[in-house]
Formats: sequence, structure tokens, C-alpha cells
Amino acid sequence: MTKTILITGAGSGFGKGAAIGMARNGHSIIATTQVSSQVTPLREEVVALGLKNVRVERLDLTDPYDIKQAQGWDFNVLWNNAGMGEAGPVWEIPIDLVRKNFEVNVFLPLVLTQGVVQRWVREGRKGKVVFTSSMGGLFTPANWGTYVSTKHALESIAEALQQELAPYGIKIQTINPGAYYTGYNETMADNPFRWLDDSKNFTKRADLRKGFDDFFATPEGKMDPKEMIDRMIEVVPADTGRFRNVVPKVIEDMLKEHQLRAWENQI
Repeated sequence: MTKTILITGAGSGFGKGAAIGMARNGHSIIATTQVSSQVTPLREEVVALGLKNVRVERLDLTDPYDIKQAQGWDFNVLWNNAGMGEAGPVWEIPIDLVRKNFEVNVFLPLVLTQGVVQRWVREGRKGKVVFTSSMGGLFTPANWGTYVSTKHALESIAEALQQELAPYGIKIQTINPGAYYTGYNETMADNPFRWLDDSKNFTKRADLRKGFDDFFATPEGKMDPKEMIDRMIEVVPADTGRFRNVVPKVIEDMLKEHQLRAWENQI
């Protein structure tokens, strides 16, 4: 059964790739971008691809008028995919950056989602909400704590929504990508260097940079995103499936082992 799917953060990366893939599979797509300058190029791209079932709009979650407009569009799947990330040591990161990360990744998607699901319930409509979480929604590596704490919050919100909205026929899912090479994680890793100061901070710039570079040099830090996009194309429109969707399988196994070991952690 074909769906009409609203995607936030469809201007690049996973969102863009999956939007095109789902459209090719016959679904109607409302692909939204945060930045106005991404709208026209994406419109031109989908026309060039011959995809008449893709509508491209701006949806800046920081703009309440954009959110209100989007809540009035007609769709039956909401995919909260947009996000941003702040990295760096949690004990030194400026708190205003932590607040901003939670605003963009948690509070604003929740505002959008509340309006959508309340409308569906009011109108007696069934639907589905998908959240792009992360492997980091299920464990916390050092120097990524701010970003992954927002994903931990999304996991809790999604789990509560699943229970609260089941009586109304509204389904909830999360997608938990590993560290795929889309540019998202690599850009996030640059963010601390705009505030980290060797004359003030205990964490030294060179040490943090080496830690990030060492991770991105591993196979686990630079995986081909096509695998994740292919799974998203399957998961987002589906009527059935797992609540949580971790890809690849090796990361799912690692997270399960990590969560078991957490019970034995010592201070």
C-alpha cells in the first residue's frame, strides 16, 4: 500500500537518499529541507529523475510558522529525520550548545509530532511516526555525550509514544544508524574546535582531534551509507516491523553486549 510520507532533513544524506528511493517505489513524498537554498536544487533533481511524486518544501524546525504549515499538510507517515550534533567533552562544553542540541533534536521534533498526532487522533485517522535515532541512542562514547544524550531522549519519547498512541492506531518506530559516512558525523566532529581553547580548557585540541581521526579511520567509522538508506526505504513506509531498527547487524550485536555489560560496570 502506497503512503504519503513527510520527511524532515531531506536535503542531504539519509533523508535525501531514502526520499528518492521511496518515491521510486511508488510512495508520495513530501521532502523538506531546513535551508531554503536546498529547495530549488532538490526540486530540479527530482524532476530530472522523472519523479512526479516528490514535493519539495522548506521546513525549518526553528521557525514556528514552518511547523504550523507542515502540521496542516496531508500525509500518513511522519519521519522525524532532521537533526544536528555537538561533540566534545561533556564536562567542558558550553551549556548553551547543549541546550541548542536538545532544542533541534528533541524539543522541536516533539512540537511537530504533537501537532501531527493530535490532529490524527482528532480526525480518527491512523498513521505512523518514525524517529531517526542513532546507535548512540543506546550507548554513550566519550566526547559524543551531548549529541547522543539527545538520541537517548528520543528513544524514551518514542517508547512512551508507542504505548500512549497504540489505542488510536498510531504506530511509532525508531531507526538507529551506525556511523555511516554521510558527512554528518565528520562535520559534527569539527564543532568542538570552534570553542575549545588550549589556554582555557583541560581537554587539548590535538588530543581530541586525534581521537576523532582515529575513529573515522576504522571500518566502523566510515561505512557505506547505501546499506542504511536501503533499510530506511523498507522500514519507513512499512505497516509492520521492529520498534527499534539498528543497522548494521554487527552494531546491533555490539549494543546488546554493551547493555548487558552495563549491569556490571564499577565506579
